[in-house]
Amino acid sequence: LVVNDGSSDRTADILKALQAEFPGLHVIQHGVNRGYGAALRTGFKAAEHDVIVITDADGTYPEDRIHELVQHVRDGADMAVGARTGEDVNIPLIRRPAKAALRHLASYLAGTRIPDLNSGLRAMRKDLVMAYLPILPNGFSFTTTISLASLTNGHRVDYVSIDYAARSGRSKIRPIRDTLGFVALIVRTVLYFNPLKVFYPVAGFLLLLVLGSTYYDMFLVESAPNLSDKTVLLFVAWVQVLSLGMIADLIDKKSRL
Repeated sequence: LVVNDGSSDRTADILKALQAEFPGLHVIQHGVNRGYGAALRTGFKAAEHDVIVITDADGTYPEDRIHELVQHVRDGADMAVGARTGEDVNIPLIRRPAKAALRHLASYLAGTRIPDLNSGLRAMRKDLVMAYLPILPNGFSFTTTISLASLTNGHRVDYVSIDYAARSGRSKIRPIRDTLGFVALIVRTVLYFNPLKVFYPVAGFLLLLVLGSTYYDMFLVESAPNLSDKTVLLFVAWVQVLSLGMIADLIDKKSRL
């Protein structure tokens, strides 16, 4: 099953030739470019089997490892991801620091180590994907979102180390803009499924500021001990963040009933 997301090159012609050679090849055409996630959504809806494998068509992922990923799902995993941690991984050096920072942030918020956050080679149960399909985006962040949604909800996600070939052509990733977008996406996704993971660290930081400011006001200021406006505002901010976290957690728990 191939989804052509409105490609403007010779992709459509090549797919027609492949269909003539392989009659079982099912091709779905998007009239316009709708985005990476939109192409996956179309493919998931059209897929007829209970285990789905996704990969890119640019030759960067080792398709000969697909059977391993499928076997992990057959053995009980909800999702098996080809983690680009092998000996021959061709990711531009300029993108590696940002990817590592995003991976560590996501690992902390999800509460588990994530070797590869947005690998495009993975096998998964169709019912898992369909359960989260309404919240999955149409853009490049599709795989990141489904990874975080699965991990924060306790699904079993296995990782298989793979190589990653050099990509030909120009990437559509915009380093600064997309990195900031991924940070927002990670926080928003974890906030949706496990809000306390986001609110508690912020509340803890504010509490430290409140205690430090209180100590300064009471013991280090030469005038009579008195709480400053700054300390009061920090205390109010701490109470508000803590309260919002608890309310968000209650809403999350109620929505799961």
